[in-house]
Amino acid sequence: MRFIKDYMNNTILRHKLNDLTQEVFGFNFEDWVQNGYYEGDYIPYSYEENDRLIANVSVNHMEFIQNGQKRYYIQLGTVMTKKEYRKQGYAKRLMEKVLEDYKENCDGIYLFGNLSAIEFYNKMGFLIGMQYRYTLKDDIRVMIQGNAKKHNTEDCFKQIDTSKQLQKNRYMEAVRYSVINTALEQKNKYALQMFYTAGMENVYYSSKLDCYIVMERQESILYLQSIICTKKIRLEEILSYIQEEYTNLILGFTPCMEDTSLCISKIYDGEDDYRLFFYGEKLKDIETEKLYFPELSHA
Repeated sequence: MRFIKDYMNNTILRHKLNDLTQEVFGFNFEDWVQNGYYEGDYIPYSYEENDRLIANVSVNHMEFIQNGQKRYYIQLGTVMTKKEYRKQGYAKRLMEKVLEDYKENCDGIYLFGNLSAIEFYNKMGFLIGMQYRYTLKDDIRVMIQGNAKKHNTEDCFKQIDTSKQLQKNRYMEAVRYSVINTALEQKNKYALQMFYTAGMENVYYSSKLDCYIVMERQESILYLQSIICTKKIRLEEILSYIQEEYTNLILGFTPCMEDTSLCISKIYDGEDDYRLFFYGEKLKDIETEKLYFPELSHA
């Protein structure tokens, strides 16, 4: 058995990582890498035995602007062990290597882990953190939907035509140069944003605002996951150019301070999906400042 790390540019080793990721989580990284979205901020730590990977913990370098302050966090992801090697301490040993490399060299380490892993991460020194999730107030929603009906339909957000490469190229450029539009904004967002949106199915554009949004619908609920534009636009104005019908709108990010009056904030523990685990004093500010890690920043 050997320990390996930071090998994404090694085709043979990357394919082994793809095999394990496909087996455990049902996806792989190959299209992401081949299409040029990987930019070096994703660093796998792995054990290899018998010419295959048996366990992995990946480091993601996360550069945030948090209420105007720069923060350099490490997010852990694709924590996985091949089935026949589980409960033998491999994930623990990999986690220890990551902590040794980064605990003194960043503002904090965090991950979104399964509920079944609470005891494991607690033993590694991680605490459970809370976030705050933001939902548009009902009276504000009614007012904004009324304003949206007054706008020319051609000016409002329309789904990107996925067959047109030029539109995708413009979106990709906008992602690279997008300004701060949230209270907790990932600066080096390109790789993860494209991991989630490369297919462009949920990307919308308003020519009037020259702004992109990532938006999903579940029945009558809209989830606004991301705002991408090269100039600052108030949230109310962006919402007033959405002509979709909805009875509730939930943000996948933290609104800027000046936009919080539009929303109701509720403490959020991840419900049945995950728990936020963190290591480092500065990450306590996520709860005290009522922040929410952007949905499209999850690794």
